[in-house]
Amino acid sequence: MKILIKLVLGIVLGVAIGFYAPEFIIRTMLTIKTIGAEVIGFSVSLIILFYISSGIASLPNNAGSILKTTLFFAYGFTVLAGILAYLAGNGFIPLLTDSGLSVTHSSSYEPFFFFSIPPLLSVTSALISAILLGLGVSISNSHHIKSMINEGRNILDLYLHKLIIPLLPFYIAAMFTDLTAQGKVLATLEIFGLVLGLVFTIHWVWLVFLYSLAGAATGQNPFKLLKNMLPAYFTALGTMSSTATIPVTLDSTKKLKINPNVADFTIPICATIHISGSTITIVICALAVMHSNLSLSIPDLIGILPFILMLGITMIAAPGIPGGAVMAASGLLASMLGFGENELALMIALYLAQDSFGTATNVTGDGALSMLVNKYSPLPSKLSASNSSKQPPTISIRADGLDS
Repeated sequence: MKILIKLVLGIVLGVAIGFYAPEFIIRTMLTIKTIGAEVIGFSVSLIILFYISSGIASLPNNAGSILKTTLFFAYGFTVLAGILAYLAGNGFIPLLTDSGLSVTHSSSYEPFFFFSIPPLLSVTSALISAILLGLGVSISNSHHIKSMINEGRNILDLYLHKLIIPLLPFYIAAMFTDLTAQGKVLATLEIFGLVLGLVFTIHWVWLVFLYSLAGAATGQNPFKLLKNMLPAYFTALGTMSSTATIPVTLDSTKKLKINPNVADFTIPICATIHISGSTITIVICALAVMHSNLSLSIPDLIGILPFILMLGITMIAAPGIPGGAVMAASGLLASMLGFGENELALMIALYLAQDSFGTATNVTGDGALSMLVNKYSPLPSKLSASNSSKQPPTISIRADGLDS
């Protein structure tokens, strides 16, 4: 939970500097914010390229219909969660964000200097390249290119852990210094709590919906099913990692009256590709920023659907670091919703504040998906018990929060 402590300290430090520090310190913090935004923006296309291509290339290609069914449910429910989040957010957020969250007006202070770090690829180019490269490697079974992709992802992991993660608390502190200098920090902090409360509520509405579907399909009580998954939920709250929670998720899922071999296959894959909780958070937080920012137009459901569809794919690229999901999504937020530097900084802060709850929603929902896969795609003979329980399929697994 160190990242949450650092987030809170960063907010407190930023507010204190904005209120009491001399101009030199404030301008220093604004310089950190502008540089941090450029570094994060540069990283997005690399995250998308290496993580998505690695994830697609590493999916097991001998699993037949069970893999297709798992992918169908994981992606379909992720998109559906995004739509639910939009409908809920568009209904409630205007009541919560009458003022305060807008960050469009700059303060009277300016950074000491600014330099641009253009990304190597646009978000769209990186996404299409990653999908084509991953599919090509998977179909051709090219071990050399697959090894290069995985090594590139490992190098990017090192870069993220050594630079981006240490930078985030200072970046958040700098953003709150700017908000305080603009006189908007108190209202922003108030909205923080209201929006995160809405996110938490929609998380549980979504889980009840998932287990109601799974219960209806299997003739079981959905609330008893959810009760069986609570150990996975609370473990994920502590670990902030889908990967670190896999043993508990597996144990809980196998109590849901499904084939244990199906659970052995679906739970590791869903830890990578099923990110409904993170999607709910990103969509609701994005709406909160847009509703409070007169310069950003709020799309209708048809208008935001392309963003949600792309978000479902991009989330596969989320690296295993705190805030990795929102950083992977920041390219879409900028290119498709028009977010600028300040809006993206606020999104990162909002996301980090609930990272553990998003992870818990992700892994708890995996149990319901496993039940549906077990119902509609029986385990093929080639995935026998002899290799499923001891050696799960080799895939690229993402940790939502801390290292696993």
